[in-house]
Amino acid sequence: MRRENQSSVSEFLLLGLPIQPEEQGMFYALFLAMYLTTVLGNLLIILLIRLDSRLHTPMYFFLSHLALTDICFSSVTAPKMLMNMLTQTQSISYAGCICQEFFFLLFASLDSFLLTSMAYDRYAAICHPLHYTKMMRQSLCFLLVVVSLVLSFAIALVHTLLLVRVSFLRDNTLPHFFCDLSALLKLSSSDTTINQLVILTVGSVVITLPFICILVSYGHIVATILRRPSIQVICKVLSTCGSHLSVVSLYYGAIIGLYFVPSSSNSNDKHVIVSVFYSLVIPMLNPFIYSLRNRDMKGALRNILRRGVFSV
Repeated sequence: MRRENQSSVSEFLLLGLPIQPEEQGMFYALFLAMYLTTVLGNLLIILLIRLDSRLHTPMYFFLSHLALTDICFSSVTAPKMLMNMLTQTQSISYAGCICQEFFFLLFASLDSFLLTSMAYDRYAAICHPLHYTKMMRQSLCFLLVVVSLVLSFAIALVHTLLLVRVSFLRDNTLPHFFCDLSALLKLSSSDTTINQLVILTVGSVVITLPFICILVSYGHIVATILRRPSIQVICKVLSTCGSHLSVVSLYYGAIIGLYFVPSSSNSNDKHVIVSVFYSLVIPMLNPFIYSLRNRDMKGALRNILRRGVFSV
């Protein structure tokens, strides 16, 4: 009987974005351009880091993995959303919905852990410059990425295994553009107390704990600057930490706006709009932040372009 309840819903209907039908074409072109920019921009970052030996450092090692994660993160939701907008269909299979939810949680968690690793790298570089090579040795960098991936996989798997245990009998309409975990739990016809408890517990591990680690890292960086304040030191810190701080501000700003700002009567529309910013806009902005604000990336791009011109 339980198995029958679990399989009673074979598909879900995604209502998509809160936009008017006559505006579908304009928003389709906009989101397609954003998705292509995300993929191409982050691929360019990975390519530059791979080809320029001067970028073979711990900071850019983490950045290349962050760029790859951002491509995967956007690819979890954007292609399906764009296809639904183009074909005017709203359905997604039960299995497809569960897979989308799993990979969304996987790459969202991985983003958070990678940003934390990058903050630790900046702390080591600025607060302990003489021991930086020893502190950020290659084996440790590789271990941090592997641990981040394993933790993210475990977190996504726990949520997914708990989700497939609940039944959906009343409704299969999701007021969202992808299979969001909280939206799915609201549709459930069974008790989701354990799911909500795990979300609260694991959420503090994925969001609060990394955020505290980032704040502590930058607290030490600020304390180091204040010990020997000078324009040269401040400029150097801003040049190395500015890009990371911008991405962290966007990432956690979106999360705070989504989960900690009091909801209004249009809370569902707010949730959908912030989710678009969180899953599509931020991954698109990362390449611009790291290329426009980073002297090394701009230099690597100029070298690649110059090399390409001379080869032609």
